[in-house]
Parts: sequence; structure tokens; C-alpha cells
Amino acid sequence: MPIQAESDPVVAVRRYIDAFNKGDVEAMAACFASPGTILDGMAPHLWRGASAPRDWYRDLLTEGTRTGASNYAVALGAPLHADVSADAAYIVFPATMTFNLRGTLVTQSGARFTSALSRQADGWRIAAWAWSKGKASTRRPEHVHLPSELALPRRPGGSSGRVR
Repeated sequence: MPIQAESDPVVAVRRYIDAFNKGDVEAMAACFASPGTILDGMAPHLWRGASAPRDWYRDLLTEGTRTGASNYAVALGAPLHADVSADAAYIVFPATMTFNLRGTLVTQSGARFTSALSRQADGWRIAAWAWSKGKASTRRPEHVHLPSELALPRRPGGSSGRVR
């Protein structure tokens, strides 16, 4: 499903993060320029080419299965830096990631999501992004108060967790 033309590169990045939070890899891929590049702290650390967002997401889920991590969610703050020209943009966002690690909620605050975008005929697309890890803190899910956009719904039986 193609995304609508974006007049603002910040909107294009937020659309990508929204797709990630929903687990919608096809919508994530639709936000990307082809070829694209991803640089992340997770091995193999670098994904390139037309399939970069799909390959990265597949590897994220594989790593999550291996480590017991799930229910990833990212929240972006207001851009810390934005350099936008007619056909290129470089934007740095403060970011927070939450995920469940074997029943414990991990919050990674102070992270950075850095993106380079290109304006294409149908709108802004992410050409590359990099994640810089923040500081992780852990708590049992029932003891955490999250902003509403990251709140984990209650499951039957009282447990918390993102439902996908």
C-alpha cells in the first residue's frame, strides 16, 4: 500500500515509527527510499538495499525470539535538529523505546533516531536511519506509568503487554 505524498519529512519519519509500533512491515517499507540503509546496535548492524526495512524487521523479530524480547514500541520527541532542503533532509529525534524482556518492561530513554530523507516524485522517503541506544531501566510492567501513546493494555488475567 503506497503512502500519501508527504509535504514534511518529519511526518514521513513519524509515519514509519507508527508503522513499526503497529508491526506493519509493509507500511514501514513503503516509507523507505530504494535503496535504503539502516544502522542499528543489533547484529549484523547494517542493512542495505531495497529490502533493508524488511530484512531489519525480520532480524529484530529473530533476535527478540532468541533473547525473549517482544512488544517493542518507540516514541519520538520533537526534533533536536532538522536540516531540510528542497530534496534532502537530515533529522535527529530524541527517542524512547519500550519492550518486554521475559516479563520485565524495559524502557530505553535518551536514545536518538537519526534519519536522512530524500524527496521523491511521490513524497519524502527515508533513505537511511540510525538508532543510538539510550540508558535502559527495567521494571515489572504493573509498576510502570507510561504516556498514553505507549500504555500497555491489560490482557485477560491482569497481565500487561502490547497486543499485536
